[in-house]
Amino acid sequence: MVTTEEVGRVPLFAALDEAEREQLSRVAADISLESGEYAAPQGSQAALFAVLDGRIEPVQRSDGVERVVGVRHPGEIFGEVPITLGTVFPVGFRAAVPSRVLRIEPHDYHAIASGSPDVAKEVGRLASHRISGLRGLQGLAADPPPPRAIVIGHRLDPACTELRRFLDRNQVTFEWLSPDTPAQLQRWDGPAPPDQDMPVIRVVGGKTVIRPPLRRVAELLGLGTEPELAVYDVVVVGAGPAGLAAAVYGASEGLRTIVVEREAPGGQAGTSSRIDNYLGFPAGVSGDELASRALQQARRLGAEILVTRSILRIDADTRQIHLDGGDVLRARTIIVACGVSWRRLPLDGFDRLAGSGISYGASRSDAASTHGEDVHIVGAGNSAGQAALFFSTRARSVTMLCRGDTLAKSMSRYLIDQLERRANIAVRLRAEVAAVHGDASLEAIDVRDRDTGAMTRLASGGLFMFIGADAETSWLPDDIALDPNGFVLTGPDVRASGRWTLDRDPYLLETSVPGIFACGDVRLGPVKRVAAAVGEGSMAIAFVHQYLRETGL
Repeated sequence: MVTTEEVGRVPLFAALDEAEREQLSRVAADISLESGEYAAPQGSQAALFAVLDGRIEPVQRSDGVERVVGVRHPGEIFGEVPITLGTVFPVGFRAAVPSRVLRIEPHDYHAIASGSPDVAKEVGRLASHRISGLRGLQGLAADPPPPRAIVIGHRLDPACTELRRFLDRNQVTFEWLSPDTPAQLQRWDGPAPPDQDMPVIRVVGGKTVIRPPLRRVAELLGLGTEPELAVYDVVVVGAGPAGLAAAVYGASEGLRTIVVEREAPGGQAGTSSRIDNYLGFPAGVSGDELASRALQQARRLGAEILVTRSILRIDADTRQIHLDGGDVLRARTIIVACGVSWRRLPLDGFDRLAGSGISYGASRSDAASTHGEDVHIVGAGNSAGQAALFFSTRARSVTMLCRGDTLAKSMSRYLIDQLERRANIAVRLRAEVAAVHGDASLEAIDVRDRDTGAMTRLASGGLFMFIGADAETSWLPDDIALDPNGFVLTGPDVRASGRWTLDRDPYLLETSVPGIFACGDVRLGPVKRVAAAVGEGSMAIAFVHQYLRETGL
């Protein structure tokens, strides 16, 4: 515990009388940190800290890259900015060596400050100093870290679209230069590459690669592509909300955990431009921001995350996972959280124009492609409504095409109200896309009125599809029972299918193979929500522990 003498050795509190220092010592938390451990991660809630022993470094994390921006020695405080402004920590504070700090909660600080105005005055002065100047927060904002990559490619080139989405969803900051905009090309060091070489990526301070495969991009940027171990307690298939939740809870509870993701973290939720009904985010949160926070949390707790790696097959008997490239992992337990994929319209030209004006889902990187365009969204669910609101801030107009006669059957009321208030958003009910037109890229779509059959051709600068999703489980072994639509059976559904062979009942999220679990959208279940997927991911780890205890592993 913190003593009154230690409180008095902090200059900020030196002028407090004995009773006030004793009160502070009773409410202050005494925290010991190992080197590299965070007293206050970036984005954590406000509190006031003082360094008792060791050395603490302020660390700014941007785009997965950490930058040390200062130092705190014994007797110095940190947290003065969030405690003064009532905000979260704009940078993290990490122990550079084994250290010891005291932590004061906001209500305890304000109780002390109300009786000792000089304390509040000094904290306010320090906060002002930390904010202003070249070495303060203003300086950090004026001198942000450079983007980690520069991409040059055409707006509607499918390969460029795929590359930009990959970088965006893996939280890699990049600058995109369009060869159609000569002014932008001035920022490319050297002559512009020929069209047949695009897209081109240049890693800042590193190599330039033409038409790079995504695996090569991941390697250039230091993203995980190779497993560190041969045997894991838990192998999680898929890095959507369910898989990331399983990674966070598995790693935090001491399980050797690895997540294998074929593209980028976030899953289908990562393509959502905004989620307004996720608990704890009153102002809403984008799918990629939620995925970014979960990814940072999982890595900080020790989970491995592999990207651009696909699983070719699982041997149910041996718990061996065969990855593309020949790697084989052995697992004590497996969690299948590979999610679902957007359903596609069976129309001529759709596959040809995918990435050239036609997209499934929506991400931040799509916003620049819609500037000043007339875009169309197919779907009537929450994801479609969120995308319409997102694109309406850039596009000239947004038209939603819905097969049904009302949005109320599938969309939340708050979203319907927001759509009605946007002047450049139109909703066409009882309408469906009948054809698409364009040679190199999407130019127009034909829309059919489902009541009259009348056809209307509309110029379109972008078509975004939100028409439901299907399970992609054909790669799973036959030992894992599926429903007729390909969703994984778990718990009571496995027992009812007659595919369960043990005397005990299967755990709620356990598949027909003991020790292999499924969670999230890939599992047969009535609720398809981000919050439900996160809950199931955490529950799966609880069942993993039960299974490991039961089997003595």
